[in-house]
Amino acid sequence: MEYQGYVHVYTGNGKGKTTAALGLLLRASGADMKVFLGQFLKRGEYSEHAALALLRGVTVETFGGERRVGAPLTEEDTVHARRGLERLREAASSGKWGLVIADEIFVAVHLGLLAETDVLELLEVRSPSTELVLTGRHAFPEILRRADLVTEMKELRHYFSLGVPARKGIEK
Repeated sequence: MEYQGYVHVYTGNGKGKTTAALGLLLRASGADMKVFLGQFLKRGEYSEHAALALLRGVTVETFGGERRVGAPLTEEDTVHARRGLERLREAASSGKWGLVIADEIFVAVHLGLLAETDVLELLEVRSPSTELVLTGRHAFPEILRRADLVTEMKELRHYFSLGVPARKGIEK
């Protein structure tokens, strides 16, 4: 019997969406599953990349440019997002990966870099044996309806509101 994969959504305004996806990645890697992590709107090295490089069977790709949070969108941002979508489509449909994570894909949709239909297509092309995780604020109603597992992170309190910047090893 072939392994049945499911679709997870981690969304909401609270902290922990990427962290939850990385926890699942760690568990999958420990079970010798091949994992593809695609991160939208990110570029360069984040603290998790150093640790992920030590894990067997984990591939990480980032799909972001020089853009800073709050800066106007550019054509380069769209090119990176489209490239990321294509890589995720390949990974999800190939049957080669046990777990595929599309980190911050809902933010890419919210910003207009991708369309809701692009995300829904990932569900259609996904190999039945591939676990697909989609993260980010602003998950749209149709994806919430179609996902097998939906977790909403709800912020009750966050030290960012006190002016604490993102800290290496904790938020970045």
